[in-house]
Amino acid sequence: MNDASSAPRAPHHPAADAVGAWTDTYFKRTKEAVGKFGDKRVTYAVFMRRPVVSAPRLAVDWLIAVSAQRGVDVEVEVNYPEGKWVGAGEPMMYITGSFYHLVDLETVFLMKLGPACVAAYNAFTMCADLPRTAFLAMDARHCAGTEMAEIMAYAASVGSARARRKAGARGFVGNATDATAHYFGADGGMGTMPHALIGYAGSTVRAAEMFHETFPELPLTVLVDYFGREVTDSLEVCRRFPDLAAAGTLAIRLDTPGGRFVEGLDPPASYAVLERHAPDAIRGYRDETQLRYLIGTGVSAAAAHHMREKLDEAGFPAVKIVASSGFGPAKCRLMAEARAPIDVVGTGSFLPERWNETYATADVIAYDGERRVKVGREFLFRRG
Repeated sequence: MNDASSAPRAPHHPAADAVGAWTDTYFKRTKEAVGKFGDKRVTYAVFMRRPVVSAPRLAVDWLIAVSAQRGVDVEVEVNYPEGKWVGAGEPMMYITGSFYHLVDLETVFLMKLGPACVAAYNAFTMCADLPRTAFLAMDARHCAGTEMAEIMAYAASVGSARARRKAGARGFVGNATDATAHYFGADGGMGTMPHALIGYAGSTVRAAEMFHETFPELPLTVLVDYFGREVTDSLEVCRRFPDLAAAGTLAIRLDTPGGRFVEGLDPPASYAVLERHAPDAIRGYRDETQLRYLIGTGVSAAAAHHMREKLDEAGFPAVKIVASSGFGPAKCRLMAEARAPIDVVGTGSFLPERWNETYATADVIAYDGERRVKVGREFLFRRG
């Protein structure tokens, strides 16, 4: 388990007495049949059809908690501890216990396992590709409810911890909500202002002043795309807060929408910026999506280099650049190739993009010690 293993847990949901309402009906009917004809001790093998990073804690904790509520023992043999790479089809764990008490737990167990493992994989690749960049998990608004938000925050922390071990990455340094901040070793969520505060204030500088007057002890990160004047407003904020700018506690956040270029850029200017800073990134074939990440509208690699140039030229080299807007694995990989000067990435795009890839599967492979599984799943048997 990672550094968050001793953190407080969210309530286990559903509790034992509510499992029946959330599990597949055919499992409930199987439970009744087993109750009528006699229980057996079974072993389940759990696997996924694609490579993932193991993130089993929430699922296993729930399974053990519900089994304890039922007054039965369950043995869980985790083959790939938290944060380990798991190949497609590899048995991630074996679960052994009463068939009667396990059969109706499969549905909820798998829904807690599969998405976490895919999100952890995504978080790992993003952090490893940009090892010098800090990440902030801003996924909560994209989650289908608070339970998913819990699972995704946990997954980001697992992928981040692996990236620290394997690539020396900074990884995820925090997240946006208090409820899941403990997964990142924090007491509370991180963040400064949404676009709505800029609109409320009437100017980017005034919004920065309002925030700083309200929270003078916090570092200041200012959104600068509201009026389409990313460079102009960034420099105005820097001049308004020269002490923060010099101390490195001022950051500007690029969140330019995909419908326009950052102030001062167009396709030729974007190519010119990358030619100065990362010419190899624009050599050779690039598909349409890759070109958009490099020299297109929105928050591109060229936009980050352009902003860094303007800040440095104006005498603000210590001001940090925070970038957001669609920073998933593919975009992070291109940003790395273009050596984009991004200090922090705020993103929820480690969430699984293809939900059918998150489906974990469990098969019973032994009944009272006798090996038996449906044809085609023999690869799940224990080896040796």
